[in-house]
Amino acid sequence: MFFSLSKIVGFFVVPSNAVAMLCALGAALLLTRFRKSGSRVLTVGIVLLLVCGYSPLGNLLLLPLTERFPAWSAAGRTPDGIIVLGGSIDPERSQARGSLEMDASAERIITMLQLARRYPQARIVFSGGSANLIQEPVPEAPIAGDLLQDFGTEASRIVLEGDSRTTAENAEFTRKLVSPKPGERWLLVTSAFHMPRSIGAFRKAGFDVEAYPVDWRTRGWSDATMPFMTLSAGLARTDVAVHEWIGLIAYWAAGRSSELFPGPRKLN
Repeated sequence: MFFSLSKIVGFFVVPSNAVAMLCALGAALLLTRFRKSGSRVLTVGIVLLLVCGYSPLGNLLLLPLTERFPAWSAAGRTPDGIIVLGGSIDPERSQARGSLEMDASAERIITMLQLARRYPQARIVFSGGSANLIQEPVPEAPIAGDLLQDFGTEASRIVLEGDSRTTAENAEFTRKLVSPKPGERWLLVTSAFHMPRSIGAFRKAGFDVEAYPVDWRTRGWSDATMPFMTLSAGLARTDVAVHEWIGLIAYWAAGRSSELFPGPRKLN
């Protein structure tokens, strides 16, 4: 229920869809006796479209998320396990084309392969089912598992979790699957903007992990005033940021996160 509701609500609240529907409403009202109201609604929609698409709004919303957790430090003993969250592979397209097809979060996969080679004793866990609400679900995990073996990772080190559809399920199912022992060091690899919600979900599930953020999307706070050169790029950045902020609030309200805006803390 939570998964379906999050997908449906998420479709309507992301700025690009919300603005498009607002403009469509305004255009429809122009054809009725409410032309004056329709003109106002359409004007608001166009202004919002330009603000979301060309202004630095997307970066301003994204930066507090991406800068919440610093880059991982290799200081200390080597990790016992590395968890990589799904969301970087397009499983339906990969299946249809018979080849690995990735999306804008491909850094998660690249980092997974790098860490698997750097820490040859660590278990590599890929957690990712299918978040497709309409089409036949195809999980990401088996595709990631094949890729790891193609790059020389021993099958005995690979743990695949292919049932999760949400970040909360990533955390819950992974903890049950690997049964982490006290004192073990586990890394969590996901996009920097997604890290606060992911850490909150893992803490709620009782699994202490260290953040290994990737896929930063910006250079840092220097991009806070940087406008976008294309409407599509700005809308995409704003969509990602708004979706993640809504996710943080929804997870906290539903009791699926340890806190509203999780941040770094020293592990015991």
